[in-house]
Amino acid sequence: MLSLLDFRAIANDPTGALSSWNSSIHYCSWRGVICKPKNRGRVTALNLAGYGLSGPIATSVGNLTLLHALDLSSNQFSGKIPNLNNLQKMQYLNLSSNSLDGPIPDSLTNCSNLKIIDFYSNSLQGEIPLRLDLLPNLLQLILSSNELTGVIPSILSNITGVQKLGLAHNNLQGSIPQELGNLPNLSALLLGGNKLSGEIPQSLFNLSSLQILGLELNLLGGSLPSNIGDAFPNIQQILLAGNKFEGHIPSSLGNASSLTLIEFSSNNFSGQIPSSFGKLRNLKLLNLEMNSLEANDSQSWDFVPAITNCSSLEMLILYVNKLSGYIPNSIGNLSSVLQILSFGENMISGVVPPSIGNLQSLIELSLGRNNLNGTIKEWVGKLTKLQILNLQVNSFTGTIPSSIGNLTQVTKIFFGSNEFDGPIPSTIGNLQRPTLLDLSQNNLESNIPLEITYLDELVILDLSSNKLSGAIPDGWGKFQSIQTLRMDQNFLTGNIPNSFGKLKSLSTLNLSHNILSGAIPIALTDLQYSTIDLSFNRLQGKIPADGIFENTTAVFLDGNRGLCGGATGFHMPSCPHVSGRTKRSYYLIRVLIPIFGFMSLVLLVFLFLLKKRSRKPYLSSQAFGQNFPIVSYNDLAQCTGNFSESNLIGKGSCGSVYRGKLKEPNMEVAVKVFDLEMRGAERSFMSECETLRSIQHRNLLSIVTACSTVDNTGNLFKALVYEFMPNGNLDTWLHHKQDGKGPNRLDLNRRISIAVNIADVLDYLHHDCGRPTVHCDLKPSNILLNDEMTAVLGDFGIAKFYADSGGSVSSVGVKGTIGYIAPEYARGGNVSTSGDVYGFGILLLEMIIGKRPTDPVFKDGLEIVNFVESNFPHKIFDVVDADLVEDCKEFSQAIEVTTEVENVVDHCLISLLELALCCARPSPSERPNMKQVASKMHAIETSYLAWKSKK
Repeated sequence: MLSLLDFRAIANDPTGALSSWNSSIHYCSWRGVICKPKNRGRVTALNLAGYGLSGPIATSVGNLTLLHALDLSSNQFSGKIPNLNNLQKMQYLNLSSNSLDGPIPDSLTNCSNLKIIDFYSNSLQGEIPLRLDLLPNLLQLILSSNELTGVIPSILSNITGVQKLGLAHNNLQGSIPQELGNLPNLSALLLGGNKLSGEIPQSLFNLSSLQILGLELNLLGGSLPSNIGDAFPNIQQILLAGNKFEGHIPSSLGNASSLTLIEFSSNNFSGQIPSSFGKLRNLKLLNLEMNSLEANDSQSWDFVPAITNCSSLEMLILYVNKLSGYIPNSIGNLSSVLQILSFGENMISGVVPPSIGNLQSLIELSLGRNNLNGTIKEWVGKLTKLQILNLQVNSFTGTIPSSIGNLTQVTKIFFGSNEFDGPIPSTIGNLQRPTLLDLSQNNLESNIPLEITYLDELVILDLSSNKLSGAIPDGWGKFQSIQTLRMDQNFLTGNIPNSFGKLKSLSTLNLSHNILSGAIPIALTDLQYSTIDLSFNRLQGKIPADGIFENTTAVFLDGNRGLCGGATGFHMPSCPHVSGRTKRSYYLIRVLIPIFGFMSLVLLVFLFLLKKRSRKPYLSSQAFGQNFPIVSYNDLAQCTGNFSESNLIGKGSCGSVYRGKLKEPNMEVAVKVFDLEMRGAERSFMSECETLRSIQHRNLLSIVTACSTVDNTGNLFKALVYEFMPNGNLDTWLHHKQDGKGPNRLDLNRRISIAVNIADVLDYLHHDCGRPTVHCDLKPSNILLNDEMTAVLGDFGIAKFYADSGGSVSSVGVKGTIGYIAPEYARGGNVSTSGDVYGFGILLLEMIIGKRPTDPVFKDGLEIVNFVESNFPHKIFDVVDADLVEDCKEFSQAIEVTTEVENVVDHCLISLLELALCCARPSPSERPNMKQVASKMHAIETSYLAWKSKK
């Protein structure tokens, strides 16, 4: 009794679970205390599982010498495991799901009758005690989910009666001991989530009693033996995910008839998916995602009709493989209890078989990032239990059917980057709890339906890059969870709804590139923690001065010529002051305007005829466009100090760039003077003029004007005047000079942001600017950074236009820069947008590894692409830029969650490198288009920033 009272005195009991432990009741009747029936007074079991107890475990427990069972699991006990060496009768010891730390005490081996040790989910450290083999009666040893280090002791093989060995999710290293194959009764071997390496020992395949083999999330490799299914006749679960296994998946697995779970994801398996899986009638989960498995004809797709025999199948996951060809119609005959079907990120083409509508138990259908086409009308409305529907980045056509409203349980819809047209169906308002709706980058038309404002649980709504028109419906005030709201790149008109100002959770509001008019609502000043992009509309009036509009890095207003005032960082003109006298003059002007209008018309006609008859000695910038100011040679000479060396900021193949400050307009500029003696310089000038006069994008270098004239000596002079970019070009940020002079290093967040900027502008040039434009010379020195470190793309001197939507232009004479030029150009192939995609891939690789594609390290057949591929994905930190690695380390130390940071950073870098390698594939047909690339970049950025914001 004294020992029990001492235990209670030390333990914290916030819920009063031990309130019955007092002298008014015999201690054998205390809650959780069990005494020996024949000898009342001797405690034989103490079961206090899940009572919410905390604090240390009292050493007095070790005085209960007749204790057979001690269960303190699922509490919050902390500190070290007490000395229990006197409990020699104990058979069951369960301290799982607590916060115990320190080493596993060696004295535990004195408890020679122990049959079960369960220390799962604590914070135990040190190595696995070598003396555990002194417990000959042990049946279960469960040490999973701790912080144990060292290797797996081979001496554990001496515990020949052990049935379950759980060492998963620790920090164990080395290889799996061969000796574990000598455990004849072993039914569960759980070693996942460590750092084990090498191959699976051949001796393990002698364990015919094995039911669960868990080796996931290690560094294991090699191929699986062809007879694995025969070697494990009783196997029920085989978990190999997240390793480096390769070769074919053995068809003999179909002989292991008890299999319920096959988890082979994130390996390097290749070849075809065995149709022998169809023999596994009890199979519930088949996860083969993120491998290199193939299917390209009806024979290699035979696994689908085969596994229709797996009547218990609940999950079929083949995401990110190399499946191509058509989905067979037999897909609709899969298990009636199938809940997850994932074929995303493959190369599957053709239409989705309408029979897929038979799978009415589906809660997740993922077909995104393939080459699928056709409509979805016949089947989508039948899947009424769907919660996640992912069809993004395909070529689906037709309208979004009204039957989409049948999916009342759906939470996420990904329809972005397809070719859907027609209106958004009003039935979308029937959805009861969607959190994400992505309809971006399609051809959707008509108004935004009012019913979309019924979806007030949305977190992300993306309607960007469509052909939507009309006014934005009001009624957004009840959206209290929304974080991202995008309607940019449409034809929306009318005013910005005041109700947007009530979206307190909003982090991104993008209404840019529309035809919105009126004033900026004062209500938007309340969006303190957002990024607002209202650029390239027809907004008018005074810019609000309070709230978020004080932060010019968070609000974008370019391209709204009717705006005035606001913070100085917006660089807008001052708002005119309207006096009483001005108001009186207004009425006089109304009378005089018709008179002067007629006279002006006559004068304009006269000047036009006079201009036609006269001969100008040069072409002024008025020919360049009516909205561009006129500058002379003398203006440019004066603003650059007569083109002095002190103002020289760069040289290129066609001329030099100087820094200057124009008086009219009053702004800092960069003047690109073309050396007309250089071959192709004049053509380069014309190409840039032609390209930049008709396109606008926030990530395009803003051209101020052009000048084509003669200099003071009578020689031809051609120059382009750009807005000056104070932070230089990306090349100087990525590659510091040897003298150490240069800008600060770029962190991962900034590199992602820059890559997103460039992906967006290339997407615009390829798909949204009216006439597809190919840049042809994508490289860091052509990417400039403004005062807010936003990236803009410049140098269109060799840009090409597609002749039409399906055409191309010859690459004869195409220049560009060695290392960034697509390989098909070198073989005489035509210029295409795929060439820019290749250049983006190389650029992204350079941004992550910090090496130019022409770095001296790349020789003897080694190039930047195969250099990264050979280390991807398990050795990426061997190639990542040292500055980036150092930055990530500093960040992880600052927030003291290094393990989580490493996981997030690893995932982010792997995603970036994977996308870069995909863009840099040798064949243009294997590369994604820039819409797909931009979508992926935004997804990576959103995921990274969402995690970072939590910190």
